[in-house]
Amino acid sequence: MDKAYIDFVALYSMHWAGSFFVTRAKVTLNYEDVEYNYNIDERTGLRYDKTIKLTGPKSKQLYPEILRIVEYFDEEKDLLLVFLINNFDASAVFENRKSCQS
Repeated sequence: MDKAYIDFVALYSMHWAGSFFVTRAKVTLNYEDVEYNYNIDERTGLRYDKTIKLTGPKSKQLYPEILRIVEYFDEEKDLLLVFLINNFDASAVFENRKSCQS
């Protein structure tokens, strides 16, 4: 999904259908931290991985459940990416299988 518009009705429908989603978060997203993952290795590009609750008047009504927000810095492209996720079990860092086999 594009970060220009976050459709919390669609995301909440996906959540209740048992689907997982990943979408870019808007800079203006209002939320409060519920839980913070302190086990972060910034060498991977991961900056934070938090559980949040939306606090914007409309967004918290449209998506009342907790979410996960992950910030990743792509050093090669000098690009900061922030994602909203409803999957709390998946790793926030993609592991390259070739490097894992060494």
